[in-house]
Amino acid sequence: MGFKEAVRTVLTEKYATFSGRASRSEYWWFQLLFHAVLLCGSLISMLIAATTWNTAIGLMILVIATLLPQIAVAVRRLHDRNLSGWWYLGFVIAWFIPYLNLLAIIALIVLFAFPGTKGPNRFGPDPLNPQSNAEVFA
Repeated sequence: MGFKEAVRTVLTEKYATFSGRASRSEYWWFQLLFHAVLLCGSLISMLIAATTWNTAIGLMILVIATLLPQIAVAVRRLHDRNLSGWWYLGFVIAWFIPYLNLLAIIALIVLFAFPGTKGPNRFGPDPLNPQSNAEVFA
């Protein structure tokens, strides 16, 4: 899945879809775009002191508008690893516990970086190889 397709899938087709699976490319391309926009907005905010509040408000709107797709794509990514989406809630809770938050962030990044399960799992068909799904259900 390419950059445009991944971002379009997350922001339009599966904006608040928590079921199904998300491939690594879908998750990481969306994260790249999100963090690049945040970084550029922060840099603009630091460089132009006159519009700091306008830029800060714009960044807050961006974060709020993409909160639901951020959570949804993370849950679908965990589904691709054959894990329940409730694990994500556990990691979010762990972020608020001192010393455990660093371990939780590292564990979540590792989980998102590893490939998903091959073939269909309990959360749906393999997003990368739809041909193998047809053979399994035939």
